[in-house]
Amino acid sequence: MTDTLDRRTFLGALGTAVGAAAFGPAARARLPGTRTRLRRIGLELYTVREQMKRDPVGTLHQVRVIGYDQVELLWSWNNFGQTTAELKATLEHEGLRAPSAHIAPELLLHDWQRSLDTANSIGQQYLIVPSLPEETDHSLDAWKRWADHFNVAGAAARRAGLWLAFHNEPNHMTPIDGQVPYDVFIARTDPKAVRLQLDTGNMIMGGGDPLAYLHRYVDRYWSFHIKDVVADRSHDTELGRGTVNLRAFLAAIPEIHRKPCYVEQETSADPLASARIDYNYLKNLSF
Repeated sequence: MTDTLDRRTFLGALGTAVGAAAFGPAARARLPGTRTRLRRIGLELYTVREQMKRDPVGTLHQVRVIGYDQVELLWSWNNFGQTTAELKATLEHEGLRAPSAHIAPELLLHDWQRSLDTANSIGQQYLIVPSLPEETDHSLDAWKRWADHFNVAGAAARRAGLWLAFHNEPNHMTPIDGQVPYDVFIARTDPKAVRLQLDTGNMIMGGGDPLAYLHRYVDRYWSFHIKDVVADRSHDTELGRGTVNLRAFLAAIPEIHRKPCYVEQETSADPLASARIDYNYLKNLSF
């Protein structure tokens, strides 16, 4: 997701395909030769941001009619003008779950307990920070400071029965002083307090390999943005119309049915039509 408010610019690459067997016993929960499909398919509401701005209740209804059974909220956008009570009522009326929300990083530093209480009132599992302030664009020390903030806030989240997580943007892969800041952040955060959300398209557009990262940090990734990318890596596209081997990626996720998977397509002339194409692709994809 990109926006001047909370999300940053994005560009990137998919490399080698890694088989599910490479991820150890947990990845081999299914019998050899068997396949499965996603049991729950979610939509990151940034996909339909313009529709949500105009008519959040009607848009959530259309999202449910398409077939999505869960959504990822956008607290950074004030949930498109809905109060927590209104949002909860709409979700319940439509039969939609909202396991997670994207939030501004500053919430970790100011009245964090209130955010945790709100998340619990909606029945969420995760609060996820999608990007960091501009100070991290050129400073590894800034990345380290934010990692320390995540450790403190993540520990408080665990005490509240929730998880704090971090989502990758393309520029997180741009080296600073010879190091990939995303790797520095992961190394400094406590796995007992902070989890990760892997965005396949953002990883590729930033120059990384999502399968390789899933392999490297398999125990850290507990939520996913399923995104396809055009051949020149300039933007995303409908699932199945780009270059990402989504079947191989999904097959490599251990215990996938415990982990929220969201469609997020940021560029589309008709977001709801694209969301329908994306849903139908995932609904019928066996892996």
